[in-house]
Amino acid sequence: MPNYQKIIAAIDLSEEAKPVLERAAGMAKHHTAELHLAHVVEPLSMAYGGDIPMDFASIQEQLQEQAEAGMKSFGEHFQVSAERRHVLVGQPDQQIHQLSQELGADLIIVGSHGRKGLALLLGSTANGVLHGATCDVLAVRVGKKTD
Repeated sequence: MPNYQKIIAAIDLSEEAKPVLERAAGMAKHHTAELHLAHVVEPLSMAYGGDIPMDFASIQEQLQEQAEAGMKSFGEHFQVSAERRHVLVGQPDQQIHQLSQELGADLIIVGSHGRKGLALLLGSTANGVLHGATCDVLAVRVGKKTD
Protein backbone atom coordinates (compact mmCIF):
# COMPACT_ATOMS: atom_id res chain seq x y z
CA MET A 1 0.00 0.00 0.00
CA PRO A 2 1.43 3.38 -0.96
CA ASN A 3 2.35 5.88 1.72
CA TYR A 4 -0.03 8.77 1.05
CA GLN A 5 1.35 12.27 1.59
CA LYS A 6 -1.63 14.53 0.82
CA ILE A 7 -5.23 13.47 1.24
CA ILE A 8 -8.33 15.42 0.23
CA ALA A 9 -11.64 14.60 1.91
CA ALA A 10 -14.37 15.90 -0.40
CA ILE A 11 -17.46 16.46 1.74
CA ASP A 12 -21.01 17.74 1.37
CA LEU A 13 -21.32 19.23 4.90
CA SER A 14 -24.25 16.97 5.83
CA GLU A 15 -24.27 14.39 8.62
CA GLU A 16 -23.03 11.91 6.01
CA ALA A 17 -19.72 13.80 5.93
CA LYS A 18 -18.81 12.45 9.38
CA PRO A 19 -17.97 8.86 8.32
CA VAL A 20 -16.03 10.23 5.35
CA LEU A 21 -14.04 12.52 7.64
CA GLU A 22 -13.49 9.79 10.20
CA ARG A 23 -12.02 7.56 7.49
CA ALA A 24 -9.96 10.43 6.08
CA ALA A 25 -8.60 11.43 9.49
CA GLY A 26 -7.69 7.80 10.21
CA MET A 27 -5.92 7.44 6.86
CA ALA A 28 -4.06 10.72 7.36
CA LYS A 29 -2.92 9.64 10.82
CA HIS A 30 -1.89 6.17 9.61
CA HIS A 31 0.16 7.62 6.74
CA THR A 32 1.24 10.80 8.59
CA ALA A 33 -0.27 12.64 5.64
CA GLU A 34 -1.50 16.19 5.23
CA LEU A 35 -5.32 16.22 5.36
CA HIS A 36 -7.30 18.78 3.34
CA LEU A 37 -11.07 19.25 3.38
CA ALA A 38 -12.92 20.31 0.24
CA HIS A 39 -16.49 21.38 -0.32
CA VAL A 40 -17.85 22.68 -3.60
CA VAL A 41 -20.71 25.18 -3.79
CA GLU A 42 -22.43 24.88 -7.13
CA PRO A 43 -23.39 28.20 -8.71
CA LEU A 44 -27.16 28.57 -8.80
CA SER A 45 -26.92 29.64 -12.43
CA MET A 46 -25.58 26.13 -13.19
CA ALA A 47 -28.39 24.47 -11.26
CA TYR A 48 -31.07 26.40 -13.11
CA GLY A 49 -29.31 26.64 -16.45
CA GLY A 50 -29.43 30.42 -16.43
CA ASP A 51 -32.93 30.35 -17.99
CA ILE A 52 -34.66 32.06 -15.09
CA PRO A 53 -34.22 35.86 -15.16
CA MET A 54 -33.42 36.23 -11.45
CA ASP A 55 -30.54 37.66 -9.47
CA PHE A 56 -29.16 34.83 -7.38
CA ALA A 57 -26.24 36.85 -5.99
CA SER A 58 -27.58 37.21 -2.43
CA ILE A 59 -28.63 33.56 -2.28
CA GLN A 60 -25.24 32.48 -3.65
CA GLU A 61 -23.53 34.60 -0.99
CA GLN A 62 -25.62 32.92 1.73
CA LEU A 63 -24.69 29.49 0.39
CA GLN A 64 -21.02 30.48 0.45
CA GLU A 65 -21.30 31.74 4.05
CA GLN A 66 -23.06 28.54 5.14
CA ALA A 67 -20.36 26.46 3.46
CA GLU A 68 -17.60 28.45 5.18
CA ALA A 69 -19.31 27.97 8.57
CA GLY A 70 -19.80 24.24 7.95
CA MET A 71 -16.18 23.79 6.92
CA LYS A 72 -15.03 25.67 10.01
CA SER A 73 -17.10 23.40 12.23
CA PHE A 74 -15.91 20.17 10.59
CA GLY A 75 -12.34 21.46 10.40
CA GLU A 76 -12.22 22.31 14.07
CA HIS A 77 -13.81 19.00 15.06
CA PHE A 78 -11.32 16.99 12.98
CA GLN A 79 -8.37 19.32 13.73
CA VAL A 80 -7.83 20.49 10.16
CA SER A 81 -6.28 23.95 10.04
CA ALA A 82 -8.02 26.80 8.22
CA GLU A 83 -5.46 26.86 5.40
CA ARG A 84 -6.31 23.23 4.62
CA ARG A 85 -10.06 23.86 4.33
CA HIS A 86 -11.13 24.64 0.79
CA VAL A 87 -14.56 26.02 -0.17
CA LEU A 88 -14.69 26.04 -3.95
CA VAL A 89 -17.29 27.22 -6.45
CA GLY A 90 -18.16 25.32 -9.61
CA GLN A 91 -18.89 21.80 -10.74
CA PRO A 92 -17.90 19.46 -7.87
CA ASP A 93 -15.93 16.81 -9.75
CA GLN A 94 -13.99 19.37 -11.81
CA GLN A 95 -13.17 21.53 -8.80
CA ILE A 96 -12.00 18.53 -6.77
CA HIS A 97 -9.79 17.36 -9.66
CA GLN A 98 -8.30 20.82 -10.01
CA LEU A 99 -7.61 21.12 -6.27
CA SER A 100 -6.06 17.65 -6.28
CA GLN A 101 -3.65 18.65 -9.03
CA GLU A 102 -2.82 22.01 -7.41
CA LEU A 103 -2.02 20.34 -4.09
CA GLY A 104 -0.32 17.30 -5.58
CA ALA A 105 -2.75 15.07 -3.67
CA ASP A 106 -2.28 11.34 -3.94
CA LEU A 107 -5.63 10.29 -2.43
CA ILE A 108 -9.15 11.72 -2.64
CA ILE A 109 -11.76 10.38 -0.22
CA VAL A 110 -15.45 10.84 -1.08
CA GLY A 111 -18.77 9.59 0.22
CA SER A 112 -20.82 7.24 -1.93
CA HIS A 113 -24.43 6.12 -1.63
CA GLY A 114 -23.82 3.00 -3.74
CA ARG A 115 -26.56 3.84 -6.23
CA LYS A 116 -27.63 1.36 -8.83
CA GLY A 117 -29.67 1.42 -12.01
CA LEU A 118 -31.07 4.76 -13.15
CA ALA A 119 -29.53 6.68 -10.24
CA LEU A 120 -26.10 5.38 -11.26
CA LEU A 121 -26.66 6.27 -14.93
CA LEU A 122 -27.57 9.82 -13.98
CA GLY A 123 -24.21 10.10 -12.24
CA SER A 124 -22.96 11.31 -8.91
CA THR A 125 -20.16 13.43 -7.57
CA ALA A 126 -18.29 10.33 -6.35
CA ASN A 127 -18.54 8.77 -9.81
CA GLY A 128 -17.35 11.98 -11.47
CA VAL A 129 -14.41 12.27 -9.10
CA LEU A 130 -13.45 8.64 -9.61
CA HIS A 131 -13.45 8.77 -13.39
CA GLY A 132 -11.43 11.94 -13.79
CA ALA A 133 -8.93 11.67 -10.96
CA THR A 134 -5.21 11.34 -11.58
CA CYS A 135 -4.66 9.83 -8.13
CA ASP A 136 -6.24 7.14 -5.97
CA VAL A 137 -9.88 7.60 -4.92
CA LEU A 138 -11.49 5.97 -1.89
CA ALA A 139 -15.31 5.90 -1.80
CA VAL A 140 -16.70 5.57 1.71
CA ARG A 141 -20.19 4.05 1.85
CA VAL A 142 -22.62 6.49 3.49
CA GLY A 143 -26.36 6.54 4.06
CA LYS A 144 -28.71 3.63 3.61
CA LYS A 145 -27.87 0.88 1.21
CA THR A 146 -30.14 0.62 -1.82
CA ASP A 147 -31.03 -2.50 -3.77
